[in-house]
Amino acid sequence: MSLADYRKKRDFSATREPQGRGARKTCSSFVIQKHAARRLHYDLRLEMDGVLKSWAVTRGPSLVPGEKRLAVHVEDHPLDYRNFEGVIPKGQYGAGEVIVWDKGVWIPEGDPHKAYAKGHLDFELRGEKLRGRWHLVRMARKPREKHDNWLLIKSDDAFARSPEDEDILEESPQSVKTGRTIGDVVADPAPPSPNKGARPKRAAASRSVKTSAPTEPPARDIDPSRVKGARKARLPNFVAPMQARPGAAPTSKAWVHEIKFDGYRVQARIEAGRVRLLSRSGLDWTKKFGDEIVAALRALPLGAALIDGEIVVETGSGASDFSALQADLSAGRTDRFVYWAFDLLYLDGYDLRAATLLERKDVLEQLVSDVGDKIRLSGHFEDSGAVVLSHACRLGLEGVVSKLRDSPYRSGRVKSWIKAKCFARQEFVIGGYTPSTVSRRAIGALALGVYQNGVLRHVGRVGTGFTDEMAHDLFNRLDPMRIASSPFGARLSAEAARHLRYVRPELVAEVEFRGWTADHVLRHASFRGLREDKDARDVVREKAPRAERTAAARAEGSTVKLTHPDRLYWPDQGVTKQGLADYYAEIWRHIAPFIVDRPLALLRCPNGVEGEKFFQKHAWKGIDPSIFLIDDPRETEEESLLSIRDLDGLIALVQSAALEIHPWGSTASDWERPDVIVMDLDPGEQVAWESVIAAAQETRDRLQEFGLAAFVKTSGGKGLHVMAPLTPKAEWPQVKAFTKSVADAMAKDSPGKFVATIAKSKRHGKILVDYLRNQRGATAVAPYSTRARPGAAVSVPLAWDELSPAIGPDYFTIVKTLARLDSLKSDPWADFRQAGAPIETPKPRRTKKA
Repeated sequence: MSLADYRKKRDFSATREPQGRGARKTCSSFVIQKHAARRLHYDLRLEMDGVLKSWAVTRGPSLVPGEKRLAVHVEDHPLDYRNFEGVIPKGQYGAGEVIVWDKGVWIPEGDPHKAYAKGHLDFELRGEKLRGRWHLVRMARKPREKHDNWLLIKSDDAFARSPEDEDILEESPQSVKTGRTIGDVVADPAPPSPNKGARPKRAAASRSVKTSAPTEPPARDIDPSRVKGARKARLPNFVAPMQARPGAAPTSKAWVHEIKFDGYRVQARIEAGRVRLLSRSGLDWTKKFGDEIVAALRALPLGAALIDGEIVVETGSGASDFSALQADLSAGRTDRFVYWAFDLLYLDGYDLRAATLLERKDVLEQLVSDVGDKIRLSGHFEDSGAVVLSHACRLGLEGVVSKLRDSPYRSGRVKSWIKAKCFARQEFVIGGYTPSTVSRRAIGALALGVYQNGVLRHVGRVGTGFTDEMAHDLFNRLDPMRIASSPFGARLSAEAARHLRYVRPELVAEVEFRGWTADHVLRHASFRGLREDKDARDVVREKAPRAERTAAARAEGSTVKLTHPDRLYWPDQGVTKQGLADYYAEIWRHIAPFIVDRPLALLRCPNGVEGEKFFQKHAWKGIDPSIFLIDDPRETEEESLLSIRDLDGLIALVQSAALEIHPWGSTASDWERPDVIVMDLDPGEQVAWESVIAAAQETRDRLQEFGLAAFVKTSGGKGLHVMAPLTPKAEWPQVKAFTKSVADAMAKDSPGKFVATIAKSKRHGKILVDYLRNQRGATAVAPYSTRARPGAAVSVPLAWDELSPAIGPDYFTIVKTLARLDSLKSDPWADFRQAGAPIETPKPRRTKKA
């Protein structure tokens, strides 16, 4: 392996780093060097093929299972480097102090060369500090990235720690070679003499003397006066924010693109250690967001600054969520707030607004990179805006903001910033409310409007998206604002005015919706939160993007009447009965092929996911006539089974609180010959998600060996489902035998990874390949069905190349699934039925000759 890149970057007449040569493999050593360069990080180096494969772990390794640490792949280093400790001089590549933080041997699982090429290394570390099993997983390279980014993840084993335990980095900061800390190296760059042995750690008193001398901010090579366009000026009290206009994401290379955040726009004003957080209208919201973000901003290496950004709350999937932000604000919770910085207006005596966007962002990156999780830099992409937007939408994100790379910062709504959304969403004025039909002193729906020529125009209602706490809070805020007459300019219809209580049009709601009807009324609206930073008089209808304007043509209507449409099915997410019905109306054409004219088993939750749950496959008293009863030809004494034929049947299931839909693998017209098989990959405890992805890919490869096309979907629960369409020729016993043979073969070939036995005692650390879904009467959750679990997750079909650590089993919620479907240029499962093939007699799996 060549060390040319390593040598090219270094002047060995100036640095003590070893020049080194490639060598034959001597052992499987590893070293982790703590490196205080421009940013403190930890260099992980694994010996392979006579060199040290190297990754810069920006925040250092974590012993908390599943916690992902970014590991940037860098050039190979010579084997001699594993003993290097000392100072890399200023002006040299990687200038700063280095200590040998840990060392030992690493033991790869399987062939490390294949795993390295594939981008997924599983291995054991046997070091002086780090031990146990680890994963290194390569991520897809983003535009402009010069290096491959990997993730370093600890497995859950006897050497793991909980988040409450002390961080190993703080617990043991010293070198395992000399006992020195980074601070010791700063004070005395020369390593201990060989005949003196390892130097002991300094006492706390001596360390405090050493570090107390300079108290200025961390060193940085930032001079704002050298930024082209910067002008000397006093720090403004507030600058009205630059705002994007709605439109299509540009394709020109003159633009860069950032992910659109789902939070509150906040300007951070920092002066002499005092931090103020200002809303888009200049209100002081510092106390609103607690102490954590303020403390993080105060610690930045600067004297005075004005930073533009957004405060968000990120859910378990990693995406920002305005509803979660609202809930945390209402509960007084501040620990989840994150400040995403995306522009720098002023720094240390200089106004930077006339500089170009990329110059401002370059300075901002130097200020906020690697300062902790509370303050983060909003990076940008240079691909076509349409490509970036498509990727964001497939992940269920809100959209992108495109910015001219050379644009100055100008207050107000400008043409040099464009926002493109994945789904229709905007602010509306609240003009009234209806009381809840299921709770006292709670709202059931809000009447919405927009201003047009100074007159408030009614645009419909929103009746889902409220948590129980939100519904009560809104009632308490709106009830004192009641007025006798309508605030809307035109008279409402009898249906629109039914049970409506009018209020002063002062509060602004952010609402997500699926489009507009022909008479300009919102379709399938969902409440996301109040916008306390918006003036009601500024709310007008935004221009609808193309996807929104065509949405009405795609959805079908239902004649089924919902009772208590504001009943909460998922209280924490605010998803009501009406919200679930709206979701299924939108995705009807996608789910229909998997649930129509089949026997169904339902998981019903009459009081939502927090109440009683029970499976039901037979009729109940008062069942809606849109749900059809069918008789199993082999069970003449059994009660009839459930089935649906159209959208009315699906909405009737919603009315009956069916939160999960589990179809048979055969149709009611061909009971004995299934037309689909399902391999359910169910991970036991301590199984990494990357291992489940690899299991799905192996299942696909095995099915393809028998001529079957394999498709993958998230389960909405813990694992993945691999499905294959069949030509309905084989009967249930043969199908079950076939799927059992696949599961047994996987367990036999990789007994440390897979098990085909349902017993939980045998599943610890392994993946159950569940083939029992493929027998008569068994069911599996349908593609696009919701799951009766907290979070309102959906079982979503994916393309194989979408499998990644970024998309977990319950990543897609109702909201994200709709956004994803709107963004897809082609359905990854469009050819599912056409790909059907018969089951052939299993052939022996080929094994490679030794």
